[in-house]
Amino acid sequence: MQRKAYVTGTAAVLAALLVGCTSGSGGGGTTDNENPGEAGRTTVAAQPGKYRTLPEPCGAVGHDTLDSMLGTKQIPDPGQRDKAYQGQAELTYDTDRKVGCHWKVDSTDATDRLSVDFERVVSYNNSVSDDDQAQKLFEDKETAADLPEPSGSSPASGSPTPTSASASAPSSSPTSSPSTGGSPSGSASPGASGSGSPSGSPSPGASAADLQPRVLSGLGDEAYIDDQLSPSGSTAQQRTVTVVFRTSNVVVTIEYEEQPTAGGTVPDSKEMQDRARDLASQLDDALGG
Repeated sequence: MQRKAYVTGTAAVLAALLVGCTSGSGGGGTTDNENPGEAGRTTVAAQPGKYRTLPEPCGAVGHDTLDSMLGTKQIPDPGQRDKAYQGQAELTYDTDRKVGCHWKVDSTDATDRLSVDFERVVSYNNSVSDDDQAQKLFEDKETAADLPEPSGSSPASGSPTPTSASASAPSSSPTSSPSTGGSPSGSASPGASGSGSPSGSPSPGASAADLQPRVLSGLGDEAYIDDQLSPSGSTAQQRTVTVVFRTSNVVVTIEYEEQPTAGGTVPDSKEMQDRARDLASQLDDALGG
């Protein structure tokens, strides 16, 4: 009778241990390193940008466009002309993140320069998308450009307010004085770029207000154009037209410069702006924006 009682007690102990193990391994229990407050919580990463790579920058601008903007076709030496078409790539350590190319053509009438830069923005914050990060970069560039308010409009909320210097300085006010006939801005044939580039004569309806630095519509997701004329002095005035636009997570910057060799000559604002905008439209189309 004592031995029978001992066996029965042992079976009871084993049964209790088995029940304990079963309840501890169930799906409803929590482990020692699990935070009960995070049960069921899901972290959703922000969407990646549309673009994973960038175009080859020196091949992004066609010969016809370079002829129109820089007068490349007028270079008499074929070897020098081919070299001018090739451009010079900007130094970069990551061609998937930032690339650029620049071109320069010297003629008897002017020195013309063009640079194109592509930057693919990647956000390293899971809560911020690549597009949002690229938008911030674009807004920083636009703020730094200090664009004046459109004529007759009140400052919009969040828009940069022009300083008194930028509003009154003559170097910030584009003019439509025609350039010399021998420079690329005045000598390229109409439509030479294949994208509707204007001829050498500025539109009669173009005024200083129409050509002031401003936000552009219909180009990428957002865009602006800047136009700066160096102060007059002993040397010829240089005009620099800059177009910046964003398409998804890529920000493109175009800088177009012309400096005549003859003093007192002013590069034509409308021609340079139109050509820079035509190139921007071509690049946006090539990106698939």
